[in-house]
Amino acid sequence: MTETYSCEVFLSGYASATFELNMVISKTPWRISFFGGGTDLPAWYREHGGAVLSTTIDKYGYITCRFLPPFFEHKNLVVWSHIEKTKSVDEILHPSVRETLKFLNFHDGLGIHFDGDLPARTGLGSSSSFTVGLLNALYALRGQETTKKQLALDAIHIEQNLIRENVGSQDQVAAAFGGLNRITFDKSGEIDVTPIPIKPERLEELQNHLMLVFTGLLRSASSVEGEKIQNMSQRVREFTAMHEMVGEAFGILTDERDRLHDFGKLLHEMWQLKRTLASSVANDHIDGIYEEARQTGAIGGKLLGAGGGGFMLLFAPPEVQPKIRERLKGLMQVPFRFESQGSHIIHQTPHSPYLV
Repeated sequence: MTETYSCEVFLSGYASATFELNMVISKTPWRISFFGGGTDLPAWYREHGGAVLSTTIDKYGYITCRFLPPFFEHKNLVVWSHIEKTKSVDEILHPSVRETLKFLNFHDGLGIHFDGDLPARTGLGSSSSFTVGLLNALYALRGQETTKKQLALDAIHIEQNLIRENVGSQDQVAAAFGGLNRITFDKSGEIDVTPIPIKPERLEELQNHLMLVFTGLLRSASSVEGEKIQNMSQRVREFTAMHEMVGEAFGILTDERDRLHDFGKLLHEMWQLKRTLASSVANDHIDGIYEEARQTGAIGGKLLGAGGGGFMLLFAPPEVQPKIRERLKGLMQVPFRFESQGSHIIHQTPHSPYLV
């Protein structure tokens, strides 16, 4: 794998000691949420329960972690959209790096490098994938075993309670577990992951009906979700209907007597509900893209993530997809396949101690 990085963090400043040179690389997928998004917000499922149907895809974030040799004047160096040189973890601006290091009580000098296949803030759950991947790499660096469920729960805690972002709980679970799943959220806070029992040929047919189109707009998920939370008490009917659609979609995928086109029609219904949850979910640009795709043969689709921009998922028969690509040729279209591994470690070097 060619290792190019857009984010790196170095932590140093040691007394004389024995140091362990070790490197870990985690690979964590991004996700597509089909149904139930919004019902994974704690403000909703803690009172009503919630569920989503989602899948992870073969677009990933890679995080490399290693103990950093203590030869640098600065104690912390953070390189992402700009360069930070700080004296303590508390001064790190990248919220997930800062809070994850504090959560795991990491005081040793570290180098952390990140690279992603697609840009952030595009509705594919990249922020939560980053947190899950960072946790996975740091646990491995320490030689600690952890479960997929623990990775998800830790990431939820960091994002919702430590960073205090207005985010749901589905992205962290999807990134940790991987695969095509129904994820349910109990009022008690318990989370259950059920893989969809779908035959390989039907799974292939589903993949062949999906298109991923970039709207060209980036957005802040937290701000959009914040507006949804404010409107939640006036949108109980809509949230309830979206919750029920998860069961309908599960039935369509698992009962081969149902036409797969019904899945696309249900996506259309989901999008009509979702766009009413907050004024920032949709806009004229997004509506225009969706209508052009529908006029050219798409059966349904939806904007991924919180809304306001990012990627649009379209459901269209394979035979009409070339026409849709031509109609939307001014927009970037990204081929993808489903994946089933979730976050995992793809490289780990053995410990190599040295003295300073």
